[in-house]
Amino acid sequence: MTQFAQPITSGYQYGFHKPENYAFKAKKGLSQKTIEEISWHKNEPDWMTKFRLDALKIFYTKQMPAWGGDLTKIDFNNIYYYIKPIGKKAKSWEELPKDIKDTYDRIGIPEAEKKFLGGVSAQYESEVVYKSIQNTLSKKGVIFLDMDSGLREYPDLVKEYFGKLIPPADNKFAALNSAAWSGGSFIYVPKGVHVELPLQAYFRINAANMGQFERTLIIADEGSFVSYLEGCTAPIYTTDSLHAAVVEIFVKKGARVRYTTIQNWSTNVYNLVTKRMRVDKEGIGEWVDGNIGSKLTMKYPSVYLMGKGARGEVLSVAYAGANQHQDAGGKAIHFAPYTSSKITSKSISARGGRTSYRGLIQVFPHATAAKTKVVCDALLIDDASRSDTYPTMDIRHSDVQVEHEATVSKIGDEQLFYLLSRGLKKADAEAMIVNGFIEPIVKELPLEYAVELNRLIQLEMEGSVG
Repeated sequence: MTQFAQPITSGYQYGFHKPENYAFKAKKGLSQKTIEEISWHKNEPDWMTKFRLDALKIFYTKQMPAWGGDLTKIDFNNIYYYIKPIGKKAKSWEELPKDIKDTYDRIGIPEAEKKFLGGVSAQYESEVVYKSIQNTLSKKGVIFLDMDSGLREYPDLVKEYFGKLIPPADNKFAALNSAAWSGGSFIYVPKGVHVELPLQAYFRINAANMGQFERTLIIADEGSFVSYLEGCTAPIYTTDSLHAAVVEIFVKKGARVRYTTIQNWSTNVYNLVTKRMRVDKEGIGEWVDGNIGSKLTMKYPSVYLMGKGARGEVLSVAYAGANQHQDAGGKAIHFAPYTSSKITSKSISARGGRTSYRGLIQVFPHATAAKTKVVCDALLIDDASRSDTYPTMDIRHSDVQVEHEATVSKIGDEQLFYLLSRGLKKADAEAMIVNGFIEPIVKELPLEYAVELNRLIQLEMEGSVG
């Protein structure tokens, strides 16, 4: 008898599930036929079809990572690699099918678009179902499309950059994404243009056993600026889903890009993401990375400092509750002189959860007078939880400044006693301490995201999520 995955009732606020009603749903499993079917449905050029099929061959030859979290329970043959939710992309929220529109209404994306955003992209399963950008930005030459539309409308530009920072052979999950990618964002900001309001993408998994493989490519030309926000959720099922994204960002001379992620996947999602940013002369590249949900996250945003005076920063916060492992951190690679980087990692483990900081600093021989600093702080809520630190420093030049500091602490009895004596409940007191612990990262978020992150962690503290 066939068994169907069932949604699990939970206090997790994004765990609601909508009935499956799709324009097309591929058969389960990964094969050459599946990849060719994806490319055919998207009417892609021959070079992209070949790119996908070559990546699939690489995927089969690559070994699973032998480090990080437990990946042995991923069944690649029990995953849907492509689900097309609607026939064509909607031009307004009202044009979306009611069940999909209800999803975004409950999450608050349409309201956020009106108040805070310069543009928004909404992906449901494998496809972007809605995309908009303010006319003022379009008139300045800013391109903000889903990745599929970017390939159709700007094929030469996409071909020039696609897969150049993260080739399929980089790792097994980059190869998988390169073969099965669908959706994601394509952004180009012209020289000297500053996008003052953030652009946002929202990724939603609705189906059970779903594999979501969005591909994002951002190109910030000389002297430009853009801030990009990303949010992710999924219902909780009795079976697992897989999210394996690839993000490539090119920061040209004197440009600045800030990429902010708040991922609140449910506890049945494997979140395995490769993110890389190339920063040219005097450019600034910033990652702000919040990881709250998922069964297992393995994600290490990196900055490749290629030009003189380039700067990079990674701000990472991770929360692991019961049955969760957050293996996160950051990488900074110094290729040029007078480059600087900073990695700040904050992690919280509670109710038996596990967090791991995994980081890499590399300074190559030509990187004279490079500066780098790593700050890694972990907070344990109880004796059942665990935190690990795996820093790697590869310094190949003597004229550099390198700093590394790490702490692991527990909530102190004195702190709790003080707050309880002021009339707070224990859960509220613990949440207040945690919010103070992550404040250096939260203050870097847009207000709405900061409020959301604090609220999500409060729900986790209460054991309401998952």
